[in-house]
Amino acid sequence: MGRHIDLRDGAGLVSAGPVSAGPAGDPPGRSGRPAGAVRDGTAERVLDAALACVARVGVTKTTLDDVARAAGCSRATVYRHFPGKQPLLAAAVAREGDRLAAAAVAAARDAATLADAAVAVLQAGARGLAGHDALGYVLAVEPEVVLPYVSFDGGSALLAEAAARLAPAFVRFVDAQHALRLAEWLVRIGISYLCSPEGDELFDDARVRALVEDFVVPGLVRPAPSREVVPS
Repeated sequence: MGRHIDLRDGAGLVSAGPVSAGPAGDPPGRSGRPAGAVRDGTAERVLDAALACVARVGVTKTTLDDVARAAGCSRATVYRHFPGKQPLLAAAVAREGDRLAAAAVAAARDAATLADAAVAVLQAGARGLAGHDALGYVLAVEPEVVLPYVSFDGGSALLAEAAARLAPAFVRFVDAQHALRLAEWLVRIGISYLCSPEGDELFDDARVRALVEDFVVPGLVRPAPSREVVPS
């Protein structure tokens, strides 16, 4: 996919409904399985196959038969792990979210400063989203599937969850509240840029560093007040 994610053509389209069918009470888009939970090899293969199908034909046209064929297993095997298309897609979304967040936090592991960590997280997240084939197809062809999750209440939930997952990258430099705030700012910035013609700027090291150092970090780190010298 290209680095510019265009959601504008999806304005005004009717939502296809949430891609979630986890147990009652699960957050939207979650499968009910704890983040980082271990699945067996067959379940992972099924999830990989589901993403490959979505990248090829989209969410709407993907069927469990397609997924079974791509995974090299029977439809019954798919059902043993995921009781339907929506739980399957919800599990795939949850797994990919785990992966993207873990990669972004890991990118900041060796950061020496808060600005270094913010740059690393922003660029790692942008690379992960821009290089995701399934997400790219859906955004280009079926934006109505994604819009409920990036606007209004869905957008707020997305920001909150993404910020909570990315905040650990910054707790070495600021307190937990400021780490969460910074993470949310970076998610907002990343989505805004990737949905605009300026999306490529997130892959320019110098531009991202200038953005972070000039506008992001100063909002969190206040300079020490200068002491006025009172003439004696």
